[in-house]
Amino acid sequence: MNGWKRALAAVVFSAGTFASGCLGWAAAGYIPQEEETASAPIGENAVLVGGMPVGIYMETDGVLVLDTQSIEGIDGLPHEPAQNLVKEGDYIVGINQKQVSRKEDLTEALQHLEDTQVILTLRRETQTLDVRLDAVEAQPADYKLGIWVRDNIQGLGTVTFLDQNSHFGALGHGIHDADTSVLMQIREGSLYKTSIRSILKGENGIPGSMEGMIVYNTYNRLGTIDKNTEAGIYGSVEELDTLFPEQIPVEVATKEEIEIGDATIRCFLEDSVQEYTVKITGVDYEAEEINKGLILQVTDPLLLEKTGGIVQGMSGSPILQNGRLIGAVTHVFVNDPTKGYGIFAETMMAQLQE
Repeated sequence: MNGWKRALAAVVFSAGTFASGCLGWAAAGYIPQEEETASAPIGENAVLVGGMPVGIYMETDGVLVLDTQSIEGIDGLPHEPAQNLVKEGDYIVGINQKQVSRKEDLTEALQHLEDTQVILTLRRETQTLDVRLDAVEAQPADYKLGIWVRDNIQGLGTVTFLDQNSHFGALGHGIHDADTSVLMQIREGSLYKTSIRSILKGENGIPGSMEGMIVYNTYNRLGTIDKNTEAGIYGSVEELDTLFPEQIPVEVATKEEIEIGDATIRCFLEDSVQEYTVKITGVDYEAEEINKGLILQVTDPLLLEKTGGIVQGMSGSPILQNGRLIGAVTHVFVNDPTKGYGIFAETMMAQLQE
């Protein structure tokens, strides 16, 4: 019997439980439970509640274009081969009819050019198009396209929940490229163990952050990331007992069941995941942004003392009220780190099931 099923075999009681995105980019406990025999059923929408920090590594679906630039050619003149042809936010998916998945694919193709004319296949929003440009010889046999690109992103965040099929939801908001602000389209990704080394306390106008160490190897791998959406990242957990040592099942509340008033959040502080008091101060069923339906304020004295409120890296921290999962922390108010936004838990569940 796996850990999830073991948790469902008992009723587990717990204490109930910026704006910039709260995904903390890294330099790259256990709470006793009371258990009783299973006299009360666990519903189909029960999940294991999270709060654990994880390392995140994702590779883009194609090579993301950040910008174009002028290049000095071997002739001593400036050239801009990609200007007005390739745009910020495009994904390069092919060169001269060969597939491109990583930056190395582009580099290798440029090293073996037979003609300076290059055909790039681009994915631009929902369209796929070919553009022709002339590679610039910057040094003898060294050709360049004048394009800044990225093919991966890494950092840390917080896991929100795990469903009964070992599928997780985390962050509560999407991961956007820092330079282009576009939601990153991913080819694949993984979760890893992370060690939080320090927490920078937030102040008015200066968001705080968690700083951690992530070792990207097979031994530390916890699961796969399948999709990156505006409502968070989702995938499958492979090391359930490692990522969810407590295995506390809770029901997911509908947004209509959320009340203005006291709640708790689960997040990592002082070497363990603990629950901290907050107040729900606003519920917006029709929020313009999918991940800003809840407004909350941190009231817990210890959390305020240690972090100043909400810091980068806490995105995905579960919000619980009346013993049920109601949402996840997503953003902090830059000018008041005690306040922030959250996403409805049922929104994350719906996104997971799509």
